[in-house]
Amino acid sequence: MQALAMSLFDPAAGQGARQFAEIGLALLLSTLIGAERAVQQKSAGLRTHTLVGVGSALFMEVSQHGFNAVLGLENVSFDPSRVAAQIVSGIGFIGGGLIFVRRDAVRGLTTAATVWLTCAIGMACGGGLPLLALAATLVHFLVVWGYPWLTRWLPALSSVEQAGLTLSYRSGSGVLSRVLKECTDMGFRVVQVSVERPGRPSRKKDPLAEEEELETGARAVWLEVEGAGSVYALVASLSEFDGVLDVTSDRAEAAE
Repeated sequence: MQALAMSLFDPAAGQGARQFAEIGLALLLSTLIGAERAVQQKSAGLRTHTLVGVGSALFMEVSQHGFNAVLGLENVSFDPSRVAAQIVSGIGFIGGGLIFVRRDAVRGLTTAATVWLTCAIGMACGGGLPLLALAATLVHFLVVWGYPWLTRWLPALSSVEQAGLTLSYRSGSGVLSRVLKECTDMGFRVVQVSVERPGRPSRKKDPLAEEEELETGARAVWLEVEGAGSVYALVASLSEFDGVLDVTSDRAEAAE
């Protein structure tokens, strides 16, 4: 039994303390990245990033130490980089599943790139490059936390504004199609249209207000727009439309 245990944890066989430490480091770093994505409520969160990082590290360990039994045999060649190349190719399937297009807006690119980076970090851990893995993890947090702040100070990048509009209108008047056209004409792209604003709990209404809303046939919709125009000018223009009862912007709410 002791001989069996020694063979299972023989460093020469690639199952020593160093290999376990490399897998553990991949687990730690990929968990940190996954936790950040989970806090941001992205489609790929804690479990996905953790499994990608640990799996990549394990593939690298197998690539380096999993073929020791056949080394030295006739007509046997050993190229560890082949397994690493297959990891890079395989991770593309996960990344491709995270990217989708809705209303001409591409979503999921950052999350897919983060999964790709987590794979590289896991490979670095499994390949015996812990300092590079740590540095890449720090770069990830620098980009996702620091760059949004940086873009607000760069005129060339901050010219594109993003805002959410809450629009109340009288149904049956065809106003929604005219609102969407006006957004486009004023240089904005409608990224998302929703009946309820995401992340905001529905407010309880006064019964009298509900009765009045039913009588007038009022409807409410939330629009997410982005563009180089002025959000305040867009709100002012939409407010003048016949059938529009109220228009508010989250920019105005933030200013208040």
